[in-house]
Amino acid sequence: MPSVSNIAAQTLQRRILEGHYATGTALPGQRELAESLGISRASLREAISTLEALGLLRSAPGKGVFVTAGSQVKVADLPAGPSAMPPDAIFQMRFVIEPANTALAARQRNAEGLDALRECMAEMQRALRASDLVTAAECDLRFHLALAEFSGNPALAAMTRHFQAQLAYSLRLPFADRSHIWQPADEHNVILAAVAAGNAAAARKAMQQHLLSAAGRVGIRFLQP
Repeated sequence: MPSVSNIAAQTLQRRILEGHYATGTALPGQRELAESLGISRASLREAISTLEALGLLRSAPGKGVFVTAGSQVKVADLPAGPSAMPPDAIFQMRFVIEPANTALAARQRNAEGLDALRECMAEMQRALRASDLVTAAECDLRFHLALAEFSGNPALAAMTRHFQAQLAYSLRLPFADRSHIWQPADEHNVILAAVAAGNAAAARKAMQQHLLSAAGRVGIRFLQP
């Protein structure tokens, strides 16, 4: 079930897409906005953070929160990650863990896991066609968590879930570049094909390329192990 903050992010995204909040304009104050959404200000701040990472909003200290059009993202403009963890550190951590998850998932070739991955991809593609970046990013997260879950290693699955907030944050960032919003889905399809074929080496390489590409789209570079 979606969290209160995710539902609020969906509502705000819809208002932006429908033109209730025009590009370049400021959102109403937090108290007014929280009351209109029927949520706490803490949940509202989480929703705003989600939309900032997706490139739909930008906070200007002392001025407010503004609607943006989305563009090529600069590292210096990225919102802070959970626990103030640097984005490059999050991607480097993922580069260590996720290719192993993916290779193991390919060796397992779990039928339930493959169905879950395909379902994630179908929903992600529907969301992208509807310009629903909030749902697309949620599907992106489910895809990566499913690879860990069906790796056959409960320790790796638990470790990946432990860093779920950091993972979700890093997955949202590339969507801020509107010219490449379909690229994550295209790369996921390559990963899924390798996992479905039981080709662990190809699955590992596809995930590595996906992570390097995703980081590169937001100008992030990290030292590869």
